[in-house]
Amino acid sequence: MYTIGEVAHLVGVSTHTLRYYEKENIILPDRNENGERKYTESHLQWLKFVLKLKETQMPITKIKEYAFLYTEGEHTAINRLKLLEDHKSSIENQLEILKETNKMLEHKITLYKEMILKRNGVDTKA
Repeated sequence: MYTIGEVAHLVGVSTHTLRYYEKENIILPDRNENGERKYTESHLQWLKFVLKLKETQMPITKIKEYAFLYTEGEHTAINRLKLLEDHKSSIENQLEILKETNKMLEHKITLYKEMILKRNGVDTKA
């Protein structure tokens, strides 16, 4: 079992973020007899997944929807699958845009390097 501070450190977020996720029902930690939050290894893995969804620009509303569907049980599997497939498609589109942008940047960088070398009297054709 982990404390909120330990989990925050392990996953790289603030305790405030963990409390927010709890308030939004994204994660529901256990509580001990004193009411202190206690996180299991399963909670930790869930948080890592949630953070990956967030890193890949899944809106918090969709993360909340997925968390709700997950807690509802197996009968929501089709909806969860659709949500993840849609997000995967979005990531694939983002990757294509990034690849195209990277090509454009490579071209511009090459042009600037050649311009600078030429201005400094260096033959770029050699």
